[in-house]
Amino acid sequence: MERTVKAMQRVLILGGTTQANALAVRLESDPQYDPILSLAGRTQAPVLPNVRHRIGGFGGVDGLIDYLRRHAVDVLIDATHPFAEQISAHAVAAARETGVPLAVLTRPAWAPQPGDRWREFPDVASAARALGAEPRRVFLTIGRQQIGDFEAAPQHDYLIRAIDPPAPPPNLPHQKLLLARGPFTFEDEVKLMRGARVEILVTKNSGGAATLAKLDAARTLGIEVFMINRPQSADVPTFETLDALLEFLETLRHRKAP
Repeated sequence: MERTVKAMQRVLILGGTTQANALAVRLESDPQYDPILSLAGRTQAPVLPNVRHRIGGFGGVDGLIDYLRRHAVDVLIDATHPFAEQISAHAVAAARETGVPLAVLTRPAWAPQPGDRWREFPDVASAARALGAEPRRVFLTIGRQQIGDFEAAPQHDYLIRAIDPPAPPPNLPHQKLLLARGPFTFEDEVKLMRGARVEILVTKNSGGAATLAKLDAARTLGIEVFMINRPQSADVPTFETLDALLEFLETLRHRKAP
Protein backbone atom coordinates (compact mmCIF):
# COMPACT_ATOMS: atom_id res chain seq x y z
CA MET A 1 0.00 0.00 0.00
CA GLU A 2 1.45 3.37 -0.99
CA ARG A 3 2.23 6.03 1.58
CA THR A 4 0.14 9.16 1.42
CA VAL A 5 0.89 12.63 2.73
CA LYS A 6 -1.94 14.94 3.74
CA ALA A 7 -1.65 18.38 2.14
CA MET A 8 -2.21 20.25 5.42
CA GLN A 9 -2.33 18.87 8.93
CA ARG A 10 -4.53 20.71 11.44
CA VAL A 11 -2.81 20.83 14.83
CA LEU A 12 -4.55 22.01 18.00
CA ILE A 13 -1.98 23.23 20.53
CA LEU A 14 -3.09 23.48 24.14
CA GLY A 15 -0.84 26.33 25.21
CA GLY A 16 0.01 28.89 27.83
CA THR A 17 3.78 28.30 27.77
CA THR A 18 6.73 29.62 25.79
CA GLN A 19 7.12 26.14 24.28
CA ALA A 20 3.55 26.27 22.96
CA ASN A 21 4.12 29.71 21.44
CA ALA A 22 7.35 28.57 19.77
CA LEU A 23 5.62 25.52 18.32
CA ALA A 24 2.72 27.59 16.98
CA VAL A 25 5.09 30.05 15.30
CA ARG A 26 7.12 27.23 13.78
CA LEU A 27 4.07 25.44 12.37
CA GLU A 28 2.51 28.69 11.15
CA SER A 29 5.52 29.22 8.88
CA ASP A 30 5.20 25.74 7.36
CA PRO A 31 2.50 25.32 4.68
CA GLN A 32 2.14 21.66 5.61
CA TYR A 33 0.48 22.59 8.91
CA ASP A 34 -2.57 24.51 10.05
CA PRO A 35 -1.97 25.30 13.77
CA ILE A 36 -4.52 26.61 16.25
CA LEU A 37 -3.17 27.84 19.59
CA SER A 38 -5.60 27.49 22.51
CA LEU A 39 -5.28 29.25 25.87
CA ALA A 40 -7.47 28.65 28.89
CA GLY A 41 -7.81 32.37 29.58
CA ARG A 42 -6.70 32.31 33.21
CA THR A 43 -3.92 34.85 32.67
CA GLN A 44 -5.28 38.37 32.30
CA ALA A 45 -2.74 39.56 29.71
CA PRO A 46 -1.23 36.50 28.03
CA VAL A 47 1.80 36.80 25.77
CA LEU A 48 0.60 35.64 22.35
CA PRO A 49 2.48 35.14 19.09
CA ASN A 50 0.99 36.38 15.83
CA VAL A 51 -0.80 33.12 15.00
CA ARG A 52 -4.41 31.94 14.88
CA HIS A 53 -5.61 31.34 18.40
CA ARG A 54 -8.60 30.90 20.67
CA ILE A 55 -8.99 31.86 24.34
CA GLY A 56 -11.27 30.13 26.83
CA GLY A 57 -12.14 26.68 28.09
CA PHE A 58 -13.78 23.96 26.02
CA GLY A 59 -16.43 23.00 28.56
CA GLY A 60 -14.83 19.86 29.92
CA VAL A 61 -13.95 16.64 28.13
CA ASP A 62 -17.17 16.61 26.08
CA GLY A 63 -16.50 20.14 24.85
CA LEU A 64 -12.97 19.25 23.78
CA ILE A 65 -14.23 16.13 22.01
CA ASP A 66 -16.79 18.24 20.16
CA TYR A 67 -14.14 20.82 19.19
CA LEU A 68 -11.78 18.16 17.82
CA ARG A 69 -14.53 16.72 15.68
CA ARG A 70 -16.13 19.96 14.48
CA HIS A 71 -12.79 21.46 13.47
CA ALA A 72 -11.40 18.24 11.97
CA VAL A 73 -8.29 18.35 14.14
CA ASP A 74 -5.61 15.89 12.99
CA VAL A 75 -3.21 16.10 15.96
CA LEU A 76 -3.60 17.34 19.54
CA ILE A 77 -0.53 18.72 21.31
CA ASP A 78 -0.56 19.28 25.07
CA ALA A 79 1.98 22.06 25.59
CA THR A 80 0.41 23.38 28.78
CA HIS A 81 2.20 24.03 32.07
CA PRO A 82 3.52 20.80 33.65
CA PHE A 83 1.08 21.33 36.54
CA ALA A 84 -2.03 21.96 34.41
CA GLU A 85 -3.43 18.60 35.49
CA GLN A 86 -7.08 19.09 34.55
CA ILE A 87 -6.64 20.07 30.91
CA SER A 88 -3.98 17.39 30.46
CA ALA A 89 -6.39 14.76 31.76
CA HIS A 90 -9.10 16.11 29.45
CA ALA A 91 -6.71 15.90 26.51
CA VAL A 92 -5.99 12.22 27.22
CA ALA A 93 -9.70 11.40 27.50
CA ALA A 94 -10.64 13.36 24.36
CA ALA A 95 -7.85 11.82 22.31
CA ARG A 96 -8.89 8.36 23.40
CA GLU A 97 -12.52 8.98 22.48
CA THR A 98 -11.85 10.57 19.08
CA GLY A 99 -8.76 8.65 18.02
CA VAL A 100 -6.89 11.93 17.43
CA PRO A 101 -3.15 11.39 18.06
CA LEU A 102 -1.92 13.13 21.22
CA ALA A 103 1.60 14.20 22.18
CA VAL A 104 3.02 16.25 25.05
CA LEU A 105 5.58 19.03 24.63
CA THR A 106 7.17 19.95 27.94
CA ARG A 107 10.39 21.38 29.30
CA PRO A 108 12.89 19.27 31.26
CA ALA A 109 12.37 19.28 35.01
CA TRP A 110 14.91 20.97 37.26
CA ALA A 111 17.33 18.74 39.16
CA PRO A 112 19.10 19.58 42.44
CA GLN A 113 22.65 20.87 42.11
CA PRO A 114 25.55 20.69 44.59
CA GLY A 115 24.83 23.09 47.43
CA ASP A 116 21.05 22.95 47.05
CA ARG A 117 18.88 22.41 50.13
CA TRP A 118 15.84 20.82 48.54
CA ARG A 119 12.94 19.06 50.20
CA GLU A 120 10.62 17.46 47.69
CA PHE A 121 6.84 17.13 48.06
CA PRO A 122 4.08 15.48 46.02
CA ASP A 123 1.73 18.46 46.25
CA VAL A 124 1.31 21.99 47.59
CA ALA A 125 -0.75 20.98 50.62
CA SER A 126 1.96 18.69 51.96
CA ALA A 127 4.57 21.43 51.53
CA ALA A 128 2.37 23.85 53.48
CA ARG A 129 2.02 21.36 56.33
CA ALA A 130 5.80 20.86 56.45
CA LEU A 131 6.56 24.52 57.15
CA GLY A 132 6.30 23.81 60.87
CA ALA A 133 4.84 25.65 63.84
CA GLU A 134 7.59 28.25 64.25
CA PRO A 135 6.93 31.40 62.18
CA ARG A 136 9.17 31.57 59.09
CA ARG A 137 9.64 33.95 56.18
CA VAL A 138 8.32 32.08 53.15
CA PHE A 139 8.59 33.03 49.47
CA LEU A 140 5.75 31.48 47.44
CA THR A 141 6.33 31.16 43.68
CA ILE A 142 3.68 28.54 42.86
CA GLY A 143 1.32 30.68 40.79
CA ARG A 144 -1.98 31.90 42.15
CA GLN A 145 -4.23 28.84 42.00
CA GLN A 146 -3.22 27.05 45.23
CA ILE A 147 -2.17 29.88 47.53
CA GLY A 148 -5.18 29.05 49.69
CA ASP A 149 -3.50 25.82 50.82
CA PHE A 150 -1.22 27.94 53.01
CA GLU A 151 -4.17 29.19 55.06
CA ALA A 152 -3.56 26.02 57.08
CA ALA A 153 -0.29 27.65 58.22
CA PRO A 154 -1.23 31.29 58.93
CA GLN A 155 1.61 31.89 61.40
CA HIS A 156 4.21 32.43 58.68
CA ASP A 157 5.21 35.65 56.91
CA TYR A 158 4.53 35.17 53.19
CA LEU A 159 5.94 36.91 50.14
CA ILE A 160 3.70 35.84 47.23
CA ARG A 161 4.83 36.36 43.65
CA ALA A 162 2.39 35.78 40.80
CA ILE A 163 1.51 37.18 37.38
CA ASP A 164 -2.07 37.95 38.41
CA PRO A 165 -3.57 38.45 41.89
CA PRO A 166 -4.92 35.31 43.58
CA ALA A 167 -8.70 35.12 43.41
CA PRO A 168 -10.10 35.00 45.97
CA PRO A 169 -7.35 36.68 48.01
CA PRO A 170 -5.86 34.25 50.55
CA ASN A 171 -6.81 34.65 54.19
CA LEU A 172 -3.24 35.08 55.44
CA PRO A 173 -2.59 37.68 58.16
CA HIS A 174 1.05 38.20 57.19
CA GLN A 175 1.44 38.50 53.44
CA LYS A 176 2.87 40.71 50.72
CA LEU A 177 1.85 40.30 47.07
CA LEU A 178 4.36 40.94 44.30
CA LEU A 179 2.96 40.94 40.76
CA ALA A 180 5.68 40.15 38.22
CA ARG A 181 6.29 38.10 35.11
CA GLY A 182 9.59 36.33 34.37
CA PRO A 183 12.25 35.96 33.23
CA PHE A 184 14.07 37.11 36.36
CA THR A 185 17.80 37.73 36.70
CA PHE A 186 20.03 36.11 39.31
CA GLU A 187 21.02 39.52 40.69
CA ASP A 188 17.42 40.62 41.13
CA GLU A 189 16.44 37.34 42.79
CA VAL A 190 19.32 37.58 45.27
CA LYS A 191 18.38 41.19 46.05
CA LEU A 192 14.71 40.27 46.53
CA MET A 193 15.30 37.25 48.76
CA ARG A 194 17.98 38.96 50.81
CA GLY A 195 15.87 42.08 51.29
CA ALA A 196 12.83 40.03 52.35
CA ARG A 197 15.01 37.82 54.58
CA VAL A 198 13.52 34.73 52.96
CA GLU A 199 14.07 31.49 54.87
CA ILE A 200 12.13 29.07 52.66
CA LEU A 201 11.39 29.19 48.93
CA VAL A 202 8.33 27.19 47.84
CA THR A 203 8.12 26.47 44.13
CA LYS A 204 6.82 23.97 41.60
CA ASN A 205 9.21 22.02 39.41
CA SER A 206 8.06 23.67 36.21
CA GLY A 207 11.51 23.59 34.62
CA GLY A 208 12.74 26.05 32.02
CA ALA A 209 15.04 29.03 32.11
CA ALA A 210 12.60 31.90 32.77
CA THR A 211 12.45 31.37 36.55
CA LEU A 212 15.58 29.25 37.11
CA ALA A 213 17.40 32.19 38.69
CA LYS A 214 15.41 31.84 41.92
CA LEU A 215 16.98 28.42 42.49
CA ASP A 216 20.45 29.78 41.81
CA ALA A 217 19.79 32.61 44.24
CA ALA A 218 18.47 30.24 46.92
CA ARG A 219 21.59 28.08 46.55
CA THR A 220 23.87 31.11 46.87
CA LEU A 221 22.04 32.40 49.95
CA GLY A 222 21.70 28.97 51.60
CA ILE A 223 17.90 29.16 51.51
CA GLU A 224 15.89 25.95 51.88
CA VAL A 225 13.74 25.05 48.87
CA PHE A 226 10.43 23.22 49.12
CA MET A 227 10.11 21.71 45.65
CA ILE A 228 6.71 20.47 44.48
CA ASN A 229 7.25 17.52 42.16
CA ARG A 230 5.36 17.20 38.90
CA PRO A 231 2.20 15.08 38.87
CA GLN A 232 2.42 11.62 37.37
CA SER A 233 1.76 11.84 33.64
CA ALA A 234 -0.27 9.50 31.48
CA ASP A 235 1.35 7.12 29.00
CA VAL A 236 1.51 9.66 26.15
CA PRO A 237 4.40 10.35 23.73
CA THR A 238 6.33 13.14 25.44
CA PHE A 239 8.97 15.41 23.94
CA GLU A 240 11.28 17.93 25.59
CA THR A 241 12.52 19.67 22.44
CA LEU A 242 10.72 21.31 19.56
CA ASP A 243 12.75 19.39 16.97
CA ALA A 244 11.81 16.04 18.50
CA LEU A 245 8.13 16.93 18.40
CA LEU A 246 8.38 18.11 14.79
CA GLU A 247 9.87 14.75 13.86
CA PHE A 248 6.86 13.10 15.50
CA LEU A 249 4.49 15.28 13.47
CA GLU A 250 6.32 14.39 10.27
CA THR A 251 5.97 10.71 11.12
CA LEU A 252 2.22 11.17 11.47
CA ARG A 253 2.01 13.00 8.15
CA HIS A 254 3.78 10.19 6.36
CA ARG A 255 2.07 7.27 8.00
CA LYS A 256 0.52 4.69 5.76
CA ALA A 257 -3.00 5.26 4.55
CA PRO A 258 -5.54 2.81 6.04
